[in-house]
Amino acid sequence: MDYIRAMTEKLHIVGGGMAGSEAAWQAAEKGVHVVLHEMRPKVKTFAHRTEMFGEMVCSNSFRSDDDEQNAVGLLHWEMRAADSLIMTSANTHRLPAGGALAVDRDPFAETITQKLKSHPNVEVSYEEVTELPDQGQWIFATGPLTSEALGAAIQKETGADRLAFFDAIAPIVYAESIDMSVAWMQSRYDKGETEEERKAYLNCPMTKDQYEAFIDALLAADKTEFHDGETAGYFDGCLPIEVMAERGRETLRHGPMKPVGLTNPHKPEEKAYAVVQLRRDNALGTLFNIVGFQTKMKYGAQTAVFKMIPGLEDAFFARLGGIHRNTFLNSPTLLDDQMRLKSKPNIRFAGQVTGVEGYVESASMGLLAGRMAAAEILGAELPVVPQDSAHGALIHHITGGAEAKTFQPMNVNFGLFRPVDGLKGGRRGRKDRYKAYTDRAKSVWSEWLSGQ
Repeated sequence: MDYIRAMTEKLHIVGGGMAGSEAAWQAAEKGVHVVLHEMRPKVKTFAHRTEMFGEMVCSNSFRSDDDEQNAVGLLHWEMRAADSLIMTSANTHRLPAGGALAVDRDPFAETITQKLKSHPNVEVSYEEVTELPDQGQWIFATGPLTSEALGAAIQKETGADRLAFFDAIAPIVYAESIDMSVAWMQSRYDKGETEEERKAYLNCPMTKDQYEAFIDALLAADKTEFHDGETAGYFDGCLPIEVMAERGRETLRHGPMKPVGLTNPHKPEEKAYAVVQLRRDNALGTLFNIVGFQTKMKYGAQTAVFKMIPGLEDAFFARLGGIHRNTFLNSPTLLDDQMRLKSKPNIRFAGQVTGVEGYVESASMGLLAGRMAAAEILGAELPVVPQDSAHGALIHHITGGAEAKTFQPMNVNFGLFRPVDGLKGGRRGRKDRYKAYTDRAKSVWSEWLSGQ
């Protein structure tokens, strides 16, 4: 009977981004027939360039790949163990990035699109979904750029105003336009196992006078204005560079422009006052992303201000920065522990719209939603996601662990993990504590997977 149900009941997934693609893959691999609804290219967004699934619209980095000392690296490990489509494609198209996992964005998305379109259990519909259906099994993974029509339907159903913050995109520079007599290649602290990884970042040094002039220009530059009724509730993990500068003139020097762990081979005896880092953005090495330089400056101001950076005086920009509104649910009040909408339990939400932040976190919530929906359709008993795993820490946070009144998007971090008994706190005990978190998480996650 369950087999017949699986063959006849379809799982509808709305959104072909990281979360929707991963959810579709996980459910299809379990034998469930999936209909993946993607409104592009018929309905476009300002941030997307293509109609491919899994398109990276901001950075090309999945951040740290360290699965013993970093929470996002642990999330990578857990996703790989669960046969994640996103991580498989990222591994195939990874670029040198020191200890981080960066990918060649277009081949990455092409692989995801090809694998989903060729899967026998996946069909694709290029129509916009604007309502929350009363029947059938649905996962909405529409991300931070949820369309106005669908957003209005969500608002009507939940009875609450949509929450929003503003997310800014960093600019991309053509490598050939960078002055390498000023800049040099080096990962901070020479991190990486290969020579290529140890030279994964391009560095532009600043003297104190150059830094001060840069800050002055940044603060004085023309910025994008907000529309009536909008408020600038930024996510702290993705602040526009000028907003960081407004918090104090030294903020950037202790953030994305920190000069530590680097030695300028052009002037080895001279310590830079600040350093701007650029990360390779494609496999050819022709494009570089300015790390941490998300911005809401107007285009003309961007080119003027960024060309003040030593080594970028003659830079050509493949893409300038931008700002957009991100939509997310107050998930602790609206979703149950299966990521279902409490008022419409035939509907699940996944990805950034649930209040997680980041490519990997979004995909991981898609992974869980896909498996949960598949189990429900198949009539199978899915074990409770272990809270001590990275996936479990995230889903626990968004479905009840967070304070609803102050709920904001969250990256995965060890602050979401339950303490390990017998380990001391503080900075000195951090290395042992993080290793204990990751060891425990790998054990419970492996056990969870083997029980399915």
